[in-house]
Amino acid sequence: MTGRRIRLSLLFVVALATLALLAGPSPAEAARAGKAGAGKGKAGPKSACIDCHRKVTPGVVRQFLAGRMAKEMDCAGCHGSGHTSGGDAAKAKLPTPDTCAGCHEDRVGQYRKGKHALAWAAMNALPLTTHQPLALVGGEGLKGCSGCHKIGEKPPAAITRYGGGACDACHTRHTFSVKEARDPRACRTCHMGFDHPQWEMWQTSKHGTIWEIEPGSGRAPACQKCHMPGGDHGVMTAWGFLALRLPEEDNDWRRDRITILQALGVLDRKGNPTERLEAVKTARIARLTREEFDALRKKMSAVCAECHSARYAADALAAGDRLIRESDRILADSIRTVKALYDDGILVKPADWKYAPDLLQFYEAKSTAEQELYLMFMEYRTRTFEGAFHANPDYTHWYGWAKLKEASERIREDAARLRRETR
Repeated sequence: MTGRRIRLSLLFVVALATLALLAGPSPAEAARAGKAGAGKGKAGPKSACIDCHRKVTPGVVRQFLAGRMAKEMDCAGCHGSGHTSGGDAAKAKLPTPDTCAGCHEDRVGQYRKGKHALAWAAMNALPLTTHQPLALVGGEGLKGCSGCHKIGEKPPAAITRYGGGACDACHTRHTFSVKEARDPRACRTCHMGFDHPQWEMWQTSKHGTIWEIEPGSGRAPACQKCHMPGGDHGVMTAWGFLALRLPEEDNDWRRDRITILQALGVLDRKGNPTERLEAVKTARIARLTREEFDALRKKMSAVCAECHSARYAADALAAGDRLIRESDRILADSIRTVKALYDDGILVKPADWKYAPDLLQFYEAKSTAEQELYLMFMEYRTRTFEGAFHANPDYTHWYGWAKLKEASERIREDAARLRRETR
């Protein structure tokens, strides 16, 4: 090679190196550098957002800088770089699970296989939500149902300035702490109260008591141990929120189950599927094949067997199943009592209801008997079987089973009163 060609080649190499330096690191190199720096305890790149937001939202800045993410990325990683001043705040992107999947693809994939991802769809499948204040059930305000159901994925039109991220329901903004989300207290905001007091049940069970007495010992399971084994974000239970499954092999239980499904508007009076069955399928709020139920039961049994014998675990879960069967018998009998009032013209179906009685109208029920029926379904029956599966005897018996039987008698008495008054 001639001297002239060598000089030209050297000049070309120098030029390329200079361009590379000016361009800065590639995204892959930046990510590797960020992780390497984080591993050494170094801070990540300083965001151009920080100086302004220290004045506007100082709490947000403090939280973000205290978390691990600040050591690996800046604000633009989630919010984009379109927002640069106080006058264009609307240009800041709102994170969604897709945003999180850029770094946490496996966890987001698991989440999308579980019930949390379906929470928004499940809420909007209820006829009740069509005539409630948007502050309770909509994307603005998030003061009622939507405050917890925002953990589900939403269509773009439903994403507002708050509640679009879903993942931040457990890894709260702007620290996004893994430690926080692994603590059972992170679950209690949503898994408590009237219709799903799982927190109260677990906290006052032997499991919860040992967890409080021996913090960190690992001797008793918390929520995540049973419902997210190995950190799997695909939360799903065998019975689901409604404790309903199809098909049912027990003939008497199947008859009661059909009555309940008709009162939910999932089956019509002839036992044929309605449009609501599609909503049940989409939101996966019931188990529609025995194979799916058995797979989820097997998964939970394996968790129980880490501490208990396989036989003990199977017997304990089967006892909960039997309580659902007995609760369904009482509920179905009460539904038939109320349905007979409609059949005989004593109760009249509201003009804007498609089915009557309709358990999914909840507290919008129009008669005393139906208000009791709603409580039986949403509160007493739920507490009976959830109390059993969360190993809480008092919730199972006195807050669940006893109340279920009391309400059944009140419905019978009210139905008799209505019949006397219409003679």
